[in-house]
Amino acid sequence: MSDQHVDNSKRRFLLLASSGAGAVAVAGIATPFVASFLPSERAKAAGAPVEVDISKLEMGQKVNVEWRGKPVWVVKRTKEMIDSLPKLDGELADPKSDSSDQPDYAKNEARALKPEIWVATGVCTHLGCSPTYRPDLAPADLGPGWLGGYYCPCHGSKYDLAGRVYKGVPAPLNLPIPPYKFLTDTTIRIGEDK
Repeated sequence: MSDQHVDNSKRRFLLLASSGAGAVAVAGIATPFVASFLPSERAKAAGAPVEVDISKLEMGQKVNVEWRGKPVWVVKRTKEMIDSLPKLDGELADPKSDSSDQPDYAKNEARALKPEIWVATGVCTHLGCSPTYRPDLAPADLGPGWLGGYYCPCHGSKYDLAGRVYKGVPAPLNLPIPPYKFLTDTTIRIGEDK
């Protein structure tokens, strides 16, 4: 056998180079895998607060916005609408909103920070349909005692102008009130109240 000299520096270089290439390959494969667990920009935006300009909202008018994939209503109520709220307490399942989903600041007769501006999630608490805004008084299909409110065409649930559910309808709870705050007199941020 001949005396062969082993070049350890070349061996060490090849070992380090192949280890480095392997580490880069593992990082390249793992990065998209790990990134798939993070929420997408679209998902982040879906839960982000939404700002609503109410400067052009007229008395009695409702505007729809989307927050977290659900319709949210903003209604500018008239004095007559606000004055009609206590008249219905005897016909409502939860007139004081004791069992319903709303922030503490909306646990009042108007279910709002300011009585004239009402904000609610527009999803029926029965099976998730979207009720129709019916501000008209005593329409033929809803009867002479109807003082305005929201009617769910899917199964007939009715809510007053504060989103409080009537007795004897399929919906078990009042319409939910999302967290919100006034940034100015004409701008509301829905999804954030602190």
